[in-house]
Amino acid sequence: MRTHLTPARVAFAAAGLLLAAAPAAYGTLGGDVPRRGNPYVETHLFFGTARPDGGPAVSERQFTNFVDREVTPGFPDGLTVQSGRGQWRDAHGVIEKERSYELILLYPVAAADVSDRRIEEIRAAYRTAFAQEAVGRVDEQAQADF
Repeated sequence: MRTHLTPARVAFAAAGLLLAAAPAAYGTLGGDVPRRGNPYVETHLFFGTARPDGGPAVSERQFTNFVDREVTPGFPDGLTVQSGRGQWRDAHGVIEKERSYELILLYPVAAADVSDRRIEEIRAAYRTAFAQEAVGRVDEQAQADF
């Protein structure tokens, strides 16, 4: 009996082989991954652009000016801004979909206390300047080398 290989069957077979090989591939990483660089904190801030009062969305120029004025002075060594589309549930239970920005900051663990204060000032300034309900924040440990 001959089996007909449809594109779907080929895709499922390939996926099965990859899944079978994955544990072996990841198992080789184990604790032997070289650690390069120094301990840093990586902070991601999420800025929405829709205004709760229905006013005009925060423009790219407004956001860039905000970063230049409020972020760069406290983090002159560098930062990354990425544009995105996001959604979240607001205080009234409504799912809001909007254009957004992600700001990524890396700073040495030794500077975490000072950086934390600066980041909270940035979050407060954005909420006030653009009538935002929140600015999301995620902190992670990182190893960085430049």
